[in-house]
Amino acid sequence: MSTQSQAFIAGAFEHPTRFAPDKSVAQLHAECARGALADAGLSIRDVDGYFCAGDAPDGNGPAMVDYLNLRLKHMDATEEGGCSYISHVGKAAQAIAAGKCSVALITLAGKPRSNKQATGTAYRWTGSERPHTVWEGLYAPTITAFYGMLTRRFMHERGATLEQMAWVKHSASLHAQHNPHALLQKVISIDEIMASPMVAEPMRRMDCCVITDGGGALVVTKPEIAKSLKRPLVGVKGYGDTIQIQGGNWNPFVESGAKYSGRDAFAMAGVTPADIQYASIYDNFTVNVLMQLEDLGLCGYGQAGQFAAEGNLIAGQGRLPWNTDGGGLCSNHPQNRGGITKVIEAVRQLRGEANAPVQVKDCELAIASGPGLVMGFGHAHATVILERL
Repeated sequence: MSTQSQAFIAGAFEHPTRFAPDKSVAQLHAECARGALADAGLSIRDVDGYFCAGDAPDGNGPAMVDYLNLRLKHMDATEEGGCSYISHVGKAAQAIAAGKCSVALITLAGKPRSNKQATGTAYRWTGSERPHTVWEGLYAPTITAFYGMLTRRFMHERGATLEQMAWVKHSASLHAQHNPHALLQKVISIDEIMASPMVAEPMRRMDCCVITDGGGALVVTKPEIAKSLKRPLVGVKGYGDTIQIQGGNWNPFVESGAKYSGRDAFAMAGVTPADIQYASIYDNFTVNVLMQLEDLGLCGYGQAGQFAAEGNLIAGQGRLPWNTDGGGLCSNHPQNRGGITKVIEAVRQLRGEANAPVQVKDCELAIASGPGLVMGFGHAHATVILERL
């Protein structure tokens, strides 16, 4: 069932700040909400559906509803990590199609940079009752340690090289130089990336995303409302999400949930990977981009490294312009959750509102895709396919 005529993204807003020590997390949520609604030409009184995740203060969705003074018919606070907001686009489309709401607001915000969080080098789950903590907590594993092991295994199984992964960061920096809000606005050379300090062998610091404050918001509406607004029409054409389980620790270590969320999104949309003109792919680490490109079918298995090294991710040059805002690697990764910014940049591209040097000409079909939680063991994954109508 296509959602082409069932839901549209009418508003999108990315908070311009990357460092907000003077603001509360709730305030950032509210500023993002106000920005997305203004972009759509709507007000807080029009919202009757609200979607948030674990980044809401204390993970408390109802408290955000009260803070925003929303009068709702529907709410969803499903937590799936960084991809929650990609997933929420699909959930909002479903809720609208079912008549549960007409104007759905999705928000994300956080302040890890103000809180001096390091690049995934500290153990986060002290005192956690996650099922694996009793076995692994003793060794205090870190995010970078997981992705270092994942990088090594991906190189072994898929044939990628560290220099090819460096092309992912380099490509992101070529785009970020045109983004006045990007945290890193300097073009970063392959040599600079390869010479950056090791954080989790074989992964270097430049293979990691930035850490930023800020946030973003989206407004998803039913067709009648979208068509009454003075904004370009961006339809939610297909979506899919999944939980990639560990399978009793027998899961393929370097297979992401993109293989399944992408399959479902493409089937719903009735298009193929070859039809995609622009891609927003979650990029907390360079290896994640290569893995998802292959699992989504945007290039062949074992080919993503060479695909990136040939410049195919670079706008104005390559076959698949990617993360043209600079992505999480160079621009913004608010609250360590990059899902919402992926959808926002896809919307900009479809509207023709991306930064001029990286705008994809006549962009009509885009994908936004990414994981939540940590690759390499049980993680969520969501994909949406958007269309300019």
